[in-house]
Amino acid sequence: MPELPEVETIARGVHHRVRGDRIVDAWFSSLPQPFKTSPARQARGLAGRPVLAVHRTGKHIVFELGPQAAQPPLAASAPDAQWIVHLGMTGRLLVTALDSPIPPHTHARLSLASGRELRFVDARRFGRLEFRNLRQLETFHAPGAEPLSIGASQFAALFRGRRLSIKAALLNQTILAGVGNIYADESLFRAGIRPQRRINRVTRAELEKLRLALRQVLTHAIRLGGSSVSNYVDANGQPGFFQLEHFVYQRAGEPCRRCQSPIRRIVLAGRGTHYCPKCQR
Repeated sequence: MPELPEVETIARGVHHRVRGDRIVDAWFSSLPQPFKTSPARQARGLAGRPVLAVHRTGKHIVFELGPQAAQPPLAASAPDAQWIVHLGMTGRLLVTALDSPIPPHTHARLSLASGRELRFVDARRFGRLEFRNLRQLETFHAPGAEPLSIGASQFAALFRGRRLSIKAALLNQTILAGVGNIYADESLFRAGIRPQRRINRVTRAELEKLRLALRQVLTHAIRLGGSSVSNYVDANGQPGFFQLEHFVYQRAGEPCRRCQSPIRRIVLAGRGTHYCPKCQR
């Protein structure tokens, strides 16, 4: 599943390419898909709206949209609606030429006034698409805290009183929004914390090391375009490169790049989990 760096990379790429463009019309597949808003309502709501901005919120890509031609704006330069994309396990969001071949498993096609198309492709159909009219609904917010900007005291407070493992807590989207399996493993390695440690046995100083490691890992992964360990590509169809710098993720049995001990793999919180038994305590 694309995590924060991959979603951020895609959102930035789409923003760069479609900001200021206008959605002419929208088509949605009739195949079963867990749409949060019906295809017909999405198509009606999206048609004719300008794209003001595209950004990431948690693991979601949010399109800020202006009013349709017949509607007066809510306020000067304020968004009038939002289109919210969750990529699920295999979702891709691509900006292409109108006449480019349509990939299999394409479930949404937004025709743009510039003559291009924005396409949502999802082989396993776990992605979610939602339209919000901000005249009727509140602005979308991620359920958890933003790991790239949270401060030390706020970060420590997120884990206070919890008894689950530190890895399970990092994967809980109501605690931190956007962190998934790859970056939980990589951040815990850099912080020197074993993923199975209970939160009540992690010190405040170790939590601060984890907060800083998490920010460093996520920021560096964004610079490298994310991790292409499955079918992830950015808005231009290009892979990321952070997988070349993984210390533990998917390196079970290989020597640790710091101490040469074999990397171990266990199942924790229902996910394959990788760590170094010597570097992490």
